[in-house]
Amino acid sequence: MNLDGGGSLNRDDDTTRIETFSDGVFAIAITLLVLEIRVPEIEEGGSLFGALFGLWPSYLAFALSFLVIGTMWANHHNRFRYIARSDHILLFVNTLLLMFMAFIPFPTALLAEYGLGSADERMAAAVLYSGTLAVTAVFFTLLWLYAATNRRLVNRDLSPHLLRVMTRRYVFGVLLYAVAFALAFVAPVASLALIAGLALLFVLPEPDERRYPNDPGNEDGESAPEDAQSAERPCKG
Repeated sequence: MNLDGGGSLNRDDDTTRIETFSDGVFAIAITLLVLEIRVPEIEEGGSLFGALFGLWPSYLAFALSFLVIGTMWANHHNRFRYIARSDHILLFVNTLLLMFMAFIPFPTALLAEYGLGSADERMAAAVLYSGTLAVTAVFFTLLWLYAATNRRLVNRDLSPHLLRVMTRRYVFGVLLYAVAFALAFVAPVASLALIAGLALLFVLPEPDERRYPNDPGNEDGESAPEDAQSAERPCKG
């Protein structure tokens, strides 16, 4: 069902179109990362092995960003297992998320180029890199918060407890990305280490909805005891 207007709700295949478009942007962004690894030029008397080894900052930046974008894609895919409907605001927030995510190859290239530069260059590269990821994480969390608040766009039968667990997971991630951004000004290496740890953290399996059975009449997602239900029934004489 499609309704025209800014507050319209689009159902069924509409979220599939969002996922398809998003998957394409994710695929392009993650592919662009490898383009920043240039074929080395061998100096007179140098060796190819030595030149290839000298590109290790590019390999490291590529691996870190590939892991970050891949984790974002997996979590984005998992979110739309629960988001059943869409509206104009969700589309706009998702578009902003994709815009910052598609920007990641640029700070990745700066990190590879200036990660071994002067102290100011290292700081600037780490600040831009961590800042880009922090803003991306903010829009990722906003996407979920908008869809999940009051079950606005998520499946109606999702457990309230599951929603709370997932919401805490994303808010916690945003806070840690903010810490990584602040840390980049004083300790760029520690900032990047925290970002790598966050990427590995979000690789871990998400909460399983089967662990949280839902009961529409119980806010905690637990079934009311049978005795309590029986006690509420009026006795018939």
